[in-house]
Amino acid sequence: MPTPKDEFADLYPCDFYTPEELLEADQMYTVYEIARLLQQLDPDAELDEETEAVLLDWAIPWIMTNSDDLVVAEPRDDDEPGYYGRAE
Repeated sequence: MPTPKDEFADLYPCDFYTPEELLEADQMYTVYEIARLLQQLDPDAELDEETEAVLLDWAIPWIMTNSDDLVVAEPRDDDEPGYYGRAE
């Protein structure tokens, strides 16, 4: 059910980073690292599973929206995720 705007103390612009603003050109990142960077956290920051799940809810659509500006690399091992980086 929609909620009236006046029920919120603060409203912020919905402004997301571009890949150029978020990712280093010569680095590849996992979706987990991107999720942290989108929240201005260190890519290696320790998070509980619940918080990480919420951050992934933001990161996955960001990756999909910016897919034209990203490259993908297969995982190096079976137990790690794929990697994303800026397209040249």
